[in-house]
Amino acid sequence: MIVSLLYKVARKLLSVLSVVLRSETAKDAELLVLRHENAILRRQLTGPIRYEPADRFWFAALSGLVDRHRWREVFPVTPGTLLAWHRRFIAPKWDYTAHRRIGRPPTRAAITTLVVRLARENSRWGHRRIQGELARLGHRIAPSTVWQILHDAGIDPAPRRSGPTWREFLTAQAEGIIAADFLHIDTALGKRLYALAFLEHHTRRLHITGVTAHPTQAWTAQQARNLAADLGHRTESLRFLLRDRDGKYGHTFDTVFHADHLRVITSAPRAPRVNAHCERVIGTIRRELLDHILIMNEGHARQVLKTYEEHYNQHRPHQARNQLPPDVLQHPTAVHDPDTYSVLRTRILGGLINEYRHAA
Repeated sequence: MIVSLLYKVARKLLSVLSVVLRSETAKDAELLVLRHENAILRRQLTGPIRYEPADRFWFAALSGLVDRHRWREVFPVTPGTLLAWHRRFIAPKWDYTAHRRIGRPPTRAAITTLVVRLARENSRWGHRRIQGELARLGHRIAPSTVWQILHDAGIDPAPRRSGPTWREFLTAQAEGIIAADFLHIDTALGKRLYALAFLEHHTRRLHITGVTAHPTQAWTAQQARNLAADLGHRTESLRFLLRDRDGKYGHTFDTVFHADHLRVITSAPRAPRVNAHCERVIGTIRRELLDHILIMNEGHARQVLKTYEEHYNQHRPHQARNQLPPDVLQHPTAVHDPDTYSVLRTRILGGLINEYRHAA
């Protein structure tokens, strides 16, 4: 920019001097002498002439004082070279590349954050659905821009639309799901027993319906009938029974639940995480009970599991229910003065499990 300004100033000054001094004979004679001297020197050169930036600047500035048809006679370079030098010195005035960034303007960070948030909170929304929601909020943005933002964030811009994930299904339908699974127990004498456990997803209520060494399909179907009788009118709120593909269930087992208008859903082969809630409660029974006690026989196992079932449903807190047991609907009144209450302990299963309560 500074060079361009100096170039324009020099041209203006020379134009003024040319007007003032154009008629002086002495200057014309001096010019003829210099041109003749220049011709002599050029005849003595053997290689190409190299012009410094200052020489180019000077010749380009002087070209404005000479008629263009005489440039070949006056200047040591061609007219095309003079014009190229002139454009080079005047071009910075109109060059805005230093002030302009390449490509279209970047998307504001707030919009990018909002796009990612909408995608994460609505897994079935594609980039066009998100673009429409942004337009409704007053943000004008192209669908291709939304697509690129999601792609850069590692989010599929065109997600599945066939249905919810298994996790979404279980969460949305938790109130209507009861799950079943077998729990095996090895006795002190090496005999293997089987217990059938049911878990209501919504309340986390546990039902251990029976224990046997021979879990036939007929026995399993009877456990389904026992559960239906135990649930009573609560079966009206259930819609699905979730179980694995174990052959011990059988058709009769499913028919019992079909009679109560429950749909039986079987998990995929070798996919225990599909029935994760039931798998977890069986793991809890092992960690809190079976790993610390020797089971002698079938009757002993039935008694121990029944006692633990009562503890699990009536006293054991559950994170999924805000630390409430399944059979408790609300927390007790807050204690503001602990010194006025004494806490009593109740030993369960010979002290293996402890329950605590305030003294009456």
